[in-house]
Amino acid sequence: MKIGVLTDSSAYLTPQQCADNGIKVIPIPIIWNKQVYHDMVNIGFHEFYEKLATASTLPSTSQPSIGDIQKYVDSYVEAGYTDLIIVTISSGLSGFYENVLSIAKTEKRINIHPFDSKITCAGQANAALLAGKLVKKGADIDLIMHDLEDLRNTTDVRFVVDNLQHLKRTGRLSNAASFVGSLLRITPILSMDVQDKGKISAISKERKYQRAYNRIQQDFTKLITDLPYPVQLTIFHADDIERETAWLEDYEEKFPQVEINSSIIGPVVGTHVGQHTIAMIWSRNINSYFDQDGQPLPASEIHSPIVED
Repeated sequence: MKIGVLTDSSAYLTPQQCADNGIKVIPIPIIWNKQVYHDMVNIGFHEFYEKLATASTLPSTSQPSIGDIQKYVDSYVEAGYTDLIIVTISSGLSGFYENVLSIAKTEKRINIHPFDSKITCAGQANAALLAGKLVKKGADIDLIMHDLEDLRNTTDVRFVVDNLQHLKRTGRLSNAASFVGSLLRITPILSMDVQDKGKISAISKERKYQRAYNRIQQDFTKLITDLPYPVQLTIFHADDIERETAWLEDYEEKFPQVEINSSIIGPVVGTHVGQHTIAMIWSRNINSYFDQDGQPLPASEIHSPIVED
């Protein structure tokens, strides 16, 4: 058995993470002024937000086509892979997962295992990294898919945006109607229903950014208390390093028991949330799926309770 791992660019994995864990990335298209860009290929992180700040026409996103996905599948077949795990951005945000399912139903040369992360950015990255690490250690496909589902069950997210206009414009806010008339007077706290449809919704309204920040930290404190597994947290931003640094320093001081990392909100996701968005995703620490010798734990020893906000 030879297993490959493929994800899309909205995970925002670094080239080093991909190289170290045998992960390939298919870029998501961005359409802007009738020109097609490819996420983090011919439009980068800072370049995107600089362009967004002055653009009179705003971008939209698509999903990798069936033909584009098939080219990646063909490359794995040619390299002798028997199985391919494809970790996708949430099906609640994109049609990519459905395209992968379509190919999986007809492809006979290789076994395709679609995994809907039900999230994006760092949460999706964690799933791809866990899959890659398990493959490197020789885990079989059943254990890998089991652990990916378990990781998803422990994943939660909070984020704040400067305003909801981008999410409303692109149709990615599931409860947008409830915020009509109040967009400029609140700091919304948003989340995703990772254990359901993987859609974005505003879960709370605060008048001030600091109050929203405090509420998110209260939620995090409550939700990680007494968990039977170690937690990892990633704080990530839409080209606002000052906010990210402030969050990182505060959380590192207050939660020394939590492994804390940083990442970005790149062009595809930034199209929907806008600049200055700041977010945090947490889950079971992916290192806890391995024993002290670095070997994968059996499925019988991995069963995390599902997150319930």
